[in-house]
Amino acid sequence: MNLLEKLDAAAAARKAQLPEGLSAFGIPIDEAFSATEARIGKRRVLMLGTNNYLGLSFSSECRDAAHEAIDQEGTGTTGSRMANGNYYGHRALEQELAEFYHCRECIVFTTGYQANLGTISGLVGSGDVVLIDGDAHASIYDGCILSGADVIRFRHNDTNDLEKRLRRLGDRSKNTLIIIEGIYSMLGDQAPLAEIVKLKNAYHSTLLLDEAHSLGVLGETGQGLVEKTGMIDEVDFITGTFSKSLCGIGGFCVSRHAQLNQLRYISHPYIFTASPSPATIASTRAALKLLRDGQLLRKQLWKNAQQLYTSLQATGYAVGPQPSPIVAVLLDSPKQALALWNGLMEHDIYVNLVLPPAAPEGKSLIRCSVNAAHTSEQIDRVCQVFTELHTVIMQ
Repeated sequence: MNLLEKLDAAAAARKAQLPEGLSAFGIPIDEAFSATEARIGKRRVLMLGTNNYLGLSFSSECRDAAHEAIDQEGTGTTGSRMANGNYYGHRALEQELAEFYHCRECIVFTTGYQANLGTISGLVGSGDVVLIDGDAHASIYDGCILSGADVIRFRHNDTNDLEKRLRRLGDRSKNTLIIIEGIYSMLGDQAPLAEIVKLKNAYHSTLLLDEAHSLGVLGETGQGLVEKTGMIDEVDFITGTFSKSLCGIGGFCVSRHAQLNQLRYISHPYIFTASPSPATIASTRAALKLLRDGQLLRKQLWKNAQQLYTSLQATGYAVGPQPSPIVAVLLDSPKQALALWNGLMEHDIYVNLVLPPAAPEGKSLIRCSVNAAHTSEQIDRVCQVFTELHTVIMQ
């Protein structure tokens, strides 16, 4: 089989999972009306498949900041931070993120994906070890591969399994980077951070926490799981993204360790990429202020999340292990998931479809993401449609 035939085989396998004429992946969004509504084809749909947790994508503050940045600095930097792309806004955002997390250092990356690639591949290399949660995001896996370190998975959120693997490493645990996430993207559950910190300290390892889905969602000021658990001084490196609660594109790493700054000179995903555009940086800075002061937004977000989670659970759906803005419905087969996804679309509700092997434990998922801009009436409508579809889908 040559290279092109391999791609043909992959395409055939993908098509085999979906009924003829049904396109559930990469679906075109023809028009966005607000943080909760869009047009797909001829349908005006309620969006429950975005990561827009605080509903800031249409905020006037962020849009005004982006417009002003374009007028003053143009549409792009046309170069990397190491060359000509190191603008005032990039440095100001790094300072603001460092202050937000009470950390010494911060590096801004062009995407959240690159934040994990650049941080992981800069911290560890050949001869080192990375211990990652089994449900870690693809950017973490890819960062590990790029690093050349030995990669070991531990069972999802299982601290007994993590300790067993740390114990087996012996002295190598001192050269081990443990990587976990604040909120996991598939099931919406949180890492047992306090227990993992104890193990990290006991075995003299280093801990990286990815707050991509928990930034803006957890904690009084929205720092994430570190704030909710009071563990900000116990985590060595925190990565995150601008593409969820901050409604832009980009990523960052903050740390209390001054050595983070050295990654600017050794991390290829940082060095060999054009820096984020002035508009992106300006809107992200505006969103960060709204996020930090967004206690009311977080209160509404969690009210919506609890309403949907409780309703689906009461209806009889198998849902993720704890309430979260990511409400995952677990289904035994791709056929059931496809039927539910299609039924929701026919009622003008857009959610994410996740099929094996992307979903944990061989399951299929319907992943709903609520945000602070959803109204109670919109969530009521979603709950009603899920209830109507339950008897049909679960037969």
